[in-house]
Amino acid sequence: MKKTIAVAALLAVSLTASFPASAEDKMIKFPIAGAMAANDAQQRLGDTVKFYFADQPTPKVASKITSDKTSQRTNGFGKSSEKACNWVFLSAMLALQKRATEVGADAVVNIVSNFKDQEFASQTEFECADGAIMAGVALKGDFVKLAK
Repeated sequence: MKKTIAVAALLAVSLTASFPASAEDKMIKFPIAGAMAANDAQQRLGDTVKFYFADQPTPKVASKITSDKTSQRTNGFGKSSEKACNWVFLSAMLALQKRATEVGADAVVNIVSNFKDQEFASQTEFECADGAIMAGVALKGDFVKLAK
């Protein structure tokens, strides 16, 4: 039994070492609308926190509370790039939603992709790092209270 576990651990380490973590990442752009239509994203995010991407017009902002960022990764092995990236985009959006709730914000504005601190701003697309075994989405934005 110990020998089987040792062989499995050795195999796992050797496989992991043969896949450079970020050397194979390629940056791919996907439509935000497609990601919001997948995985019940709209329903899971609800409507208590509003999201505005890049320079998308927003309602009047009463106050800016803070700025923050999130970086999420998911297992992309055996999944299409689009499926993995849409899934991890939802994870990043849920993280922004959770942070907004924590700080008392009702909207996140100026949301941009921010993978490895390289900004990509778009009202219609997000950027995803797609690698051999992982996919990642990093987003940052401003957490605000909208005027009533």
